[in-house]
Amino acid sequence: MLIKSSFRFGILSLFLFVVSTSASYGQEWAQKMFDKDKIDFGVIARGSDAQFRLKIKNIYKDPVHISNVRTTCGCSAAEPSKSILESGEEGYIQVTMDTKRFQRRKDSNVIVTIDAPQYAEIRIPITAYIRTDVVFTPGAANFGSLEVGKGAETTVALAYAGREDWAITGIETKNSSLTAKAIETSRAGGRVNYNLVLTLAPGTPLGPIREQIMMSTNDVNFKTVPLLVEAKVESDITITPQVVSLGMMVPGQEKTVNVVLRGKKPFEINKIECESDDEAFKIRMPKASQPIHVLPLTITPPNKPGDYSEEFTVTIAGRGEPIVFKAFGKISDTKTN
Repeated sequence: MLIKSSFRFGILSLFLFVVSTSASYGQEWAQKMFDKDKIDFGVIARGSDAQFRLKIKNIYKDPVHISNVRTTCGCSAAEPSKSILESGEEGYIQVTMDTKRFQRRKDSNVIVTIDAPQYAEIRIPITAYIRTDVVFTPGAANFGSLEVGKGAETTVALAYAGREDWAITGIETKNSSLTAKAIETSRAGGRVNYNLVLTLAPGTPLGPIREQIMMSTNDVNFKTVPLLVEAKVESDITITPQVVSLGMMVPGQEKTVNVVLRGKKPFEINKIECESDDEAFKIRMPKASQPIHVLPLTITPPNKPGDYSEEFTVTIAGRGEPIVFKAFGKISDTKTN
């Protein structure tokens, strides 16, 4: 009887060890997809837009399905950019702190539940300290969408309540196209007010801007104050798709794809040129000036099996810089058809 009991105990111990090891491994494979194992907002101002993007990348062959994202405190919220990540695809979990209703030290967790290709639940700690003496209005410097080459300026008000001699001593920006200055507007009774004037240069490159500028102060306890800056610099004319996929093509067999040029106002296309001398493309030129042009590109693939690419230059009337886009595809080997 003692031998049987020992044997059963041994089997039970082995079972618990296997289960424990499997559970640990199950969390580990999912944890490897995240770029951070904790989120620290640091010291942030009351009323500021405090957001953090926790990056996630599917490093596996099978699709990953995020079934749920939640937080353990009402002081924070989280939302995934997408619920399904294909192999090699990237996304993020956007975590937001509620700096209007909550103050001082706040700790919580974001919990990400994954149910495919297998189950895992990842818990990532969140830490923040929300100051009560500094308030931003509005909560972030948001330039919105602006046209490339135009530049822009926006202002955020900062209100401080506390020390008589409190002051902003400097502002650090990591983006060379962004400048910021603090203009003191009033100081009395321990209350100090500034206008933070932020400027994007006309030469700011195309694309989204999302960063934090850091204000240095003479406060020995909280030396810096961050402010979120967002913008999206867009071309006056956009092209869809930006990269044209021609897919698999057969030599001599025509194929047509559409490219759409969309402007903020009506424009006229003067000419469209190809980089190569293949003369494989025929393009129907639009005649009228309009805000949207649909360009049918018809290709008769040459007898050159393998990868194929072409670059197009679109000259716009009255526009100094042309629009350039590329098309990629593959031409099949006729011998295998």
